[in-house]
Amino acid sequence: MAARRSAVVAGWTLVSRATGLGRVVVIGAVLGPTFFANTFIATNVVPNIVFSAVAGQALGLVVVPALVSALSRGGRKHAAELLGGVGACLLTAAGAVTALLILASPLLAWSLTFGIDHPAVGEQAQRVAVLLILLVSPQVVLYTVAALAAAAQQARERFALAAAAPAVENVILIAIVVVAGVTWGTGQEVGGVPHGFILTLGVGSTAAVAVHAGLQLYGAARCGLAVRPFRRWWRDPGVMRVARRLRGSLAVPAAPVIGMYALLVIAATVPGGVVVVQLAYAIFQFPIALGARAVSIAVLPDMSGSYERGDRAAFAASWRQALTYATVTSLPAAVLLVVLGEPVAHVLASGEMRSPDVIARFAACITVVAVAQLAAGMHQIGRQGLFARIDVAGPRNASLALLIVTVTTAALALLVTPGTTRLVILCVALLLGELAGAVITLVRLWHAIRPERCADPAHIAVAVIAAAAMLPVVLAGWWLLNPNELGRVAEFGVLAACGLLSLAAFAGAVRAGLRHLPGGAT
Repeated sequence: MAARRSAVVAGWTLVSRATGLGRVVVIGAVLGPTFFANTFIATNVVPNIVFSAVAGQALGLVVVPALVSALSRGGRKHAAELLGGVGACLLTAAGAVTALLILASPLLAWSLTFGIDHPAVGEQAQRVAVLLILLVSPQVVLYTVAALAAAAQQARERFALAAAAPAVENVILIAIVVVAGVTWGTGQEVGGVPHGFILTLGVGSTAAVAVHAGLQLYGAARCGLAVRPFRRWWRDPGVMRVARRLRGSLAVPAAPVIGMYALLVIAATVPGGVVVVQLAYAIFQFPIALGARAVSIAVLPDMSGSYERGDRAAFAASWRQALTYATVTSLPAAVLLVVLGEPVAHVLASGEMRSPDVIARFAACITVVAVAQLAAGMHQIGRQGLFARIDVAGPRNASLALLIVTVTTAALALLVTPGTTRLVILCVALLLGELAGAVITLVRLWHAIRPERCADPAHIAVAVIAAAAMLPVVLAGWWLLNPNELGRVAEFGVLAACGLLSLAAFAGAVRAGLRHLPGGAT
């Protein structure tokens, strides 16, 4: 059951992440390695960062177990009442934060443009940033609505629409950026961008998020948990318990996004640096979403139910299964991206971004995030396991460690000349931060699970051996692609064939290895 649900989440998440990567590729191709591209991408992620700082992933991690408990104790009606109260609480907070975001827009715009060496360009970029922040600020409320509705679907073990809806947002924004580029031209710098171009991008991106939120609301209503906020939510003891857990876990979503904001601020000092870092971050998120996040979302209801029943053995079994699945899905991505980072960068750098310097920067960042996604996957599932146990302190401590390590390492990037090295250091900061978070969560979960086993070493060993079995195919693909003399279509075809063949080798090796374990394949 967990494997099937993980496959459903992973399949639709694949579509969402692929369109998310395509979204950044298209923005880079249309806007180019310019300060305007830096400004648009940075301001466009501000609402998501602000939402994540208010609740973000912690919303699902806290609300899903609470709704599962409410369903088991009082049925759908009780769960719907709890969701309505929590929704009212969070939407009140989101509205207040949106107002603060609007008031703070000049300060945020300055922080995203202060590193531009040319004063005149910096002033122009700051004015554009203020306008864009004002246009996209309502997205904070819309993302809150979408996350509440997605949590309701996950609590009812409905995963498909919740995972697929972000893809619609991405497709709409891609279309808007393409239309704007055709209408007003590509590769423009901040001083020459028409106001119509800016308004189209800002209003269009908010409209795309609104469609995303609407789809999530439809999915929640369809599974019997419509999001209907009610007044006087503060009088409901159940709602206040969930609110206290969310307040106690604020550091969990806030720390990583504050760290990411620091990376964007420093990346904005390099023309097109935000585009490169966002592309690398999209690739970093891709295997996590398909692996650790998809698995943890699928098994979270089971782990929450096992903990609610006091069944330690069942909880440990669900956790071991999640750890094994996450390892199996993250190792192939690491091998492929480490070896084929440069060809991947060459294929994805399109339009205005297709220059040797940009491709070299992008390739170096891909190599680093290939390793970072392994640490992030372990951090993700460890955090999910702790939240299923209603443990907020562990994830909070891990996130604070992540923030300290990320920001400290990123600050070192300012000591080097703006260019490839600065962007690579930012990706190393991402890696070290996730590694710190993973160590803390896994150690705490290990202590909580004892005396039950925390991992299935034989299954993980099979995954490692299977990853090694991929190398001949991956190296053959690297040899074919290394001269970079093939056409774009041929390059993509070789990459796709190499990826499929290497994954087939990995899957075959995993299947063969599991059959030789006691009990056969699992």
